[in-house]
Amino acid sequence: MSLILTSYLLLSTLLSANAEFVKRTYIIQMDKSAKPDSFSNHLEWYSSKVKSILSKSVEAEMDKEERIIYTYQTAFHGVAARLSREEAEKLEAEKGVVAVFPDTKYQLHTTRSAAFLGLEPRKSTNLWSEKLANHDVIVGVLDTGVWPESESFNDTGMRPVPSHWKGACETGRGFRKHHCNKKVVGARMFYHGYEAATGKIDEKAEYKSPRDQDGHGTHTAATVAGSPVHGANLLGYAYGTARGMAPGARIAAYKVCWSGGCFSSDILSAVDRAVADGVDILSISLGGGVSSYYRDSLSVASFGAMEKGVFVSCSAGNAGPDPVSLTNVSPWITTVGASTMDRDFPADVRLGNGRKIAGTSLYKGRSVLSLKKQYPLVYMGSNNTGVPDPRSLCLEGTLDSKMISGKIVICDRGISPRVQKGQVVKNAGGVGMILTNTATNGEELVADCHLLPAVAIGEKEGKELKNYVLTSKKATATLAFLATRLGVRPSPVVAAFSSRGPNFLTLEILKPDVVAPGVNILAAWSGAIGPSSLPTDHRRVEFNILSGTSMSCPHVSGIAALLKARHPEWSPAALKSALMTTAYVHDNTIKPLRDASNAEASTPYDHGAGHINPIKALDPGLIYDIEPQDYFEFLCTQKLTPSELGVFAKYSNRTCKHSLANPGDLNYPAISVVFPQKNSTSVLIVHRTATNVGLPVSKYHIVVSPFKGASVNVEPDTLSFTRKYQKLSYKVTFTTKSPQTEPEFGGLVWKDGVHR
Repeated sequence: MSLILTSYLLLSTLLSANAEFVKRTYIIQMDKSAKPDSFSNHLEWYSSKVKSILSKSVEAEMDKEERIIYTYQTAFHGVAARLSREEAEKLEAEKGVVAVFPDTKYQLHTTRSAAFLGLEPRKSTNLWSEKLANHDVIVGVLDTGVWPESESFNDTGMRPVPSHWKGACETGRGFRKHHCNKKVVGARMFYHGYEAATGKIDEKAEYKSPRDQDGHGTHTAATVAGSPVHGANLLGYAYGTARGMAPGARIAAYKVCWSGGCFSSDILSAVDRAVADGVDILSISLGGGVSSYYRDSLSVASFGAMEKGVFVSCSAGNAGPDPVSLTNVSPWITTVGASTMDRDFPADVRLGNGRKIAGTSLYKGRSVLSLKKQYPLVYMGSNNTGVPDPRSLCLEGTLDSKMISGKIVICDRGISPRVQKGQVVKNAGGVGMILTNTATNGEELVADCHLLPAVAIGEKEGKELKNYVLTSKKATATLAFLATRLGVRPSPVVAAFSSRGPNFLTLEILKPDVVAPGVNILAAWSGAIGPSSLPTDHRRVEFNILSGTSMSCPHVSGIAALLKARHPEWSPAALKSALMTTAYVHDNTIKPLRDASNAEASTPYDHGAGHINPIKALDPGLIYDIEPQDYFEFLCTQKLTPSELGVFAKYSNRTCKHSLANPGDLNYPAISVVFPQKNSTSVLIVHRTATNVGLPVSKYHIVVSPFKGASVNVEPDTLSFTRKYQKLSYKVTFTTKSPQTEPEFGGLVWKDGVHR
């Protein structure tokens, strides 16, 4: 034992001795106002700061690489530089340096998951009327780039690019100036942080240009603002008109993700650039875990964007249904969860014993199974719930073709991508696959573009099916594919994969903010990759169906663009307030929204304020506005040190005026009150200020739902407005009655006869 320990210690000492010289990327935030007059500009001062702390060792002297890889000067001030740990620590202590963050890796928020689909509610066609001046709203999409040839980016009939736009069309392999147009008005790429972390991009294998090789960026950009395309479909499924949420808005693509991931230094540079270019909305379907506000570079950069009047929408993440699984929780970011639509893609498993199991699939291909014939069924695992057998998961190299050939194979979900399991079955000579959910996914069904006939089924039926196969000598089945079904009830339902609250960074700020369609969404796709994203998939499609909070985020970005077009004077907080206070919490069967993971009613920790309702959001009646200084005052309640607060205070020289008694007093469009466990506090008071954006003369009455644990009193109980944009305040007093073991949820509604 001691021998192993010493050798490990020796190894780690060697590693750490070397670590002093190992360079990685750090993001250095500078105090813009502290620049000495001896420097003619900020960049000169930043680089002299970095030079001053560089190691004077022989190794460092021999190494002549340029240390600074980015400079930031709009939403964020400072540089990204390659430093050793020792150099970074030295730099952090320097005057004028606000903070030093290590570069972190972010992930795209897609899971190809879940059950229903629909592009947009059919009743909302009036929203897309071109009478709106939404031609001049520009949405920046931070993602994997864009496939410019897609019909969704056709600019026929669009007006010239607005004069306030300062963006550019960067060129590279497969991307030229003419690939931008009046729809895709800008395209840039950010790779210095990625290359610093992973080595040079292989230009033969990957487009080192804004061209999208992955498909994700094309899909999100088209969801935000794609032009209408009639007859769009994926292999015949979901046939109809594909259109973005704001078909008249413009798109600017900022490519920050490459084959090995997305790095915060690149994301930060893109946010900074996008704000300087003149975007109105930023759509960011990425996440990198939760760290405190001042350590999260996306949080800091989006604070700067919000100060400049830019609305920032981010995906909540796909780590549901676990509680406290959210990312992107800052109050100045709109955090979007995912829900289903009223369209799905049914497929059946028809067993030899006469039973029929309902499932889902997007399979369309040459090899079809006869419905008149039955095929032998095989499952390589056992029915005990212990350690899964790698064969039951159909992992690469685990299936023996002697056992599989000519049969339909049952594969459990987990570890490898769902479509890849089908490829493994196909390679082993299997004729079909049944993909069964495990406890993680429950009954939430997933439609995939499989490479062989395959159907996905829920966990309960999966267990029964395996039981049939394991107990009967001659188990058989065939698979039937039933195209597209509309009018699915209930919908929407909160997707099981959608990340959940509460927001442990600040319980008083409810997250997610809203849910939006994120399951089986049809949108434009890259011509460089097949619909399953597998290298062995040689099919090429113009549209693909994807699921994830990555898909719901651009729905909200697009609706925010519509609101901004109708109300150009609204702040980012006003746009978010309109979306949240008009969201609905009932499905199309008029019952409370449900959670796909357990079929129970969902709570605001799952769906936030509810499901977005674009038409109502255009005319919310009242909004809860928040100024940049108010968000800063919120940070003043978060026990941050002066230097941590300084991360947010530098560009506007903000200081704490202590105008908020507690974090719950931020004028947020949701109210969360947290009673401390020690029963000393029996009364909690929060304040809100409503701004009238409806008719100048209007009178609102209050309705509050009752709680078991506390009584709620609102004063005044009426708000009488006499002019537009007038602000009136009210206070809400919560008095404890009987302590509850679970959180309680309710509603506070102001009604004027038209608005709620």
